[in-house]
Amino acid sequence: MQLLRHWSPGHIVGVFTDIDDTLTTEGEITSDAFQALADLKLAGLHVVPITGRPVGWSEPFAQSWPVDAIVAENGAVGLQHSTTQGLRKLYQQDARTRQAHFTRMQAVLDQIEKEVTGARRSQDSAGRETDIAIDHSEFTQLPQSAIDEVVRVMQGAGMTATVSSIHINGWFGTHSKLTGARWIVREVWGRDLDAEIDRWVYVGDSTNDQVMFEHFPHSVGVANIRRFEAQLTHPPRYITPSERGAGFAEMTRHLLARLS
Repeated sequence: MQLLRHWSPGHIVGVFTDIDDTLTTEGEITSDAFQALADLKLAGLHVVPITGRPVGWSEPFAQSWPVDAIVAENGAVGLQHSTTQGLRKLYQQDARTRQAHFTRMQAVLDQIEKEVTGARRSQDSAGRETDIAIDHSEFTQLPQSAIDEVVRVMQGAGMTATVSSIHINGWFGTHSKLTGARWIVREVWGRDLDAEIDRWVYVGDSTNDQVMFEHFPHSVGVANIRRFEAQLTHPPRYITPSERGAGFAEMTRHLLARLS
């Protein structure tokens, strides 16, 4: 990971960003991070937070933050708000598939809470439609051995499992943050992300951001990603001096000062 000052962004058209511990600090978006979102939009860039958080949790932010859309539940659901049409919800899976998966996921969630000592579903679980989440660092602290066991149970049930800075997420399907990014660019702007990926930035902080770090030439980690450095097969190319929301604000100032 190179220091942020070595990054030459060139012609950037948009920014994807994780939310928890990337935009937020201690669970809240800081004023400097919120202003950074607004500054990116004012400069004419597309801005899309992409998160493992549930669709229900994400809805008010899709309506109130200066962003083009939010992709929730690790790529499964898109939220787009406009003053004329209100909140628009987009899904990668059809309703019948979502319902079948939801029933299976609840059984896995019950199994995890019974079999893994200390494991508890995330407090935002009521807002989840296409995945499940176990809290490991938000309100409950799980040791690495328990985190690993939760991942094994999810994978043993045929689920995709990822670990964010606060939750262990599991779902049925092939979607991911990367497929969600490709999908939302196609749905909202009718464009092919892969054809212009060198014009987009991704900002994140955890192991579940690795697929984005791997594919985006312009990938930036906020400084708290060093917590996961030993677990990263694909680290970001650049790292900010500061952690969390302050780091996102640093990334924004650096980017806007060097746009071509």
